[in-house]
Amino acid sequence: MKESTAVNQHLNHEEPEPRTISMFGYEIIREYLLPEILGKDTPEILYWAGKRLARKFPLPDHETLVEFFTNASWGQLEIIKETKNEIEFELVSPLIVSRVKSKAEHFYQLEAGFLAQQIELQKEVIAEAFEHPVKKANKVQFTVKWDRKDVI
Repeated sequence: MKESTAVNQHLNHEEPEPRTISMFGYEIIREYLLPEILGKDTPEILYWAGKRLARKFPLPDHETLVEFFTNASWGQLEIIKETKNEIEFELVSPLIVSRVKSKAEHFYQLEAGFLAQQIELQKEVIAEAFEHPVKKANKVQFTVKWDRKDVI
């Protein structure tokens, strides 16, 4: 599949100003169309789709990972804590606020898969991510875990 011009321009910082996207347009695809197409397997497929995206856009470090989330309009990603086998992230976004208010079930598996694969690529070990929505605080926490013995 050929990369879009918009993706190339954004990744190469060729645009003078960042474009804004419609929250409605993004959410209608993510929260209504994809679950309709993917059915009960939506969370699992989104996780693997996130991993595939990460392989398409490998990022060298945590700083570029945080920047990618912002540029992709996924929200503000922050590293909360890192140990030798685990890293915790926190994601805040106006999209999360609107999802929490809707009271419907929402998945953040696309982001979880993306984080798992990026950490896997950066640390060169098999990694897995888990989402933890914190509805009262309108944020999502992610835990990415790995075993240093599971080298890729």
